[in-house]
Amino acid sequence: MDKIEKKYREEPNNKLYIFTIVVTLLAILIWSSSVVNFDNSAGDGLSIAKNIFKGILNPDKELLFSLNSKGVIYLLLETIAIAFLGTVIGAIISIPLAFLASSNIVPKQIAFLTKLLIMVIRTIPAIVYGLMFIRVTGPGPFAGLMTMSFTSIGMLTKLFSDTILDLNKNILESLEALGCTSFRKIRFGILPQLSANFISTGIYRFDMNLRDASVLGLVGAGGIGSPLMFAINSYRWNQVGSILIGLIVLVIIIEFFSTKIRRKLVRG
Repeated sequence: MDKIEKKYREEPNNKLYIFTIVVTLLAILIWSSSVVNFDNSAGDGLSIAKNIFKGILNPDKELLFSLNSKGVIYLLLETIAIAFLGTVIGAIISIPLAFLASSNIVPKQIAFLTKLLIMVIRTIPAIVYGLMFIRVTGPGPFAGLMTMSFTSIGMLTKLFSDTILDLNKNILESLEALGCTSFRKIRFGILPQLSANFISTGIYRFDMNLRDASVLGLVGAGGIGSPLMFAINSYRWNQVGSILIGLIVLVIIIEFFSTKIRRKLVRG
């Protein structure tokens, strides 16, 4: 007991340090709250909010269950296709870039330049990529696909590279001592260590791309975002409700299965 009390008395006094952090955070919070301004709020904002909730509770059933190209089901499938293909293309490009960005695999100079390139790619927001590709390819799903691919490259390359940096080289040295070829070292030494994390990260990115693809539709990059924006601008709240219900159900389903698959991959 005496040793415990002695150890407790020897502990450094961090009260001033904690007080400084708390005061700093409060000052930043107060300063940040200065951007909140309710003066410009619309006078009929409350009635619009009520109409939105009414639209969600009374959705346009014809739009919700229609199987034509303007129905919610078709638009959701288009959004899934954009997110899935964007994730796959981004993952394929990210794998070699991740190896080039790993200083334990390639020289540090090459790793630095690759990381710099990835940093530039990650700096540009998805909405900016969407606006740029719309100018290049025209509005539509292909612009959304290209946007998802580029945004996926930035994140996936960084996470893949972090996984490669944790690679256990002892296994590779053991395989080399056994006289294995480079192909066998990759097949039996590298891929088993990386595949589960790579797939798990790819699924997580697909989950993010699905949400981003919905937002990108607002600028005309395909998917369900465009009809959502048109419905909002024309005050068709029952159509807004149908689209939002479809999005909520889709996100819940994808979240359930992606979490289950990633948990199984991580636990082996």
